[in-house]
Amino acid sequence: MTSWGDGVGNYRQIKPFFVTLNLFQGPFLGRLVGMRYERNPCVYLLSNRHYGAIYIGVTSNLLQRLVQHREGLIPGFTTRYKVHRLVHFEMFGEMEPAILREKQLKRWHRQWKINLINAENPEWRDLAVGLGLPPLGPGKPRDGS
Repeated sequence: MTSWGDGVGNYRQIKPFFVTLNLFQGPFLGRLVGMRYERNPCVYLLSNRHYGAIYIGVTSNLLQRLVQHREGLIPGFTTRYKVHRLVHFEMFGEMEPAILREKQLKRWHRQWKINLINAENPEWRDLAVGLGLPPLGPGKPRDGS
């Protein structure tokens, strides 16, 4: 178990549930089918390109939320800056730890978020393709500095 705090001494024991997507062997089909019909709390990071703008969100239905972002149904940051590329996600068993993780990530410095993405997805590929969504157009690569 991991202990996450809010910086003022309030700590909770949280057991995260992480999902690793192997981009070379395709999606894990058993979990993918369950994702289409069940509620699965998830924290996700979107970007508009390699080392581009980063958006952090939480949802109970990742595929549905990704479609909403891609179709511009959610006005705001993701629509304005075309932030639609899923570059990182973490699955949880319950919504409360997912919300706490989202809040934690939003407090992080940008470089920490970049390091998190690079640890599992150094090319910033669109992980939504492995979940069954169509690929996006290519983004312009940038230097990570």
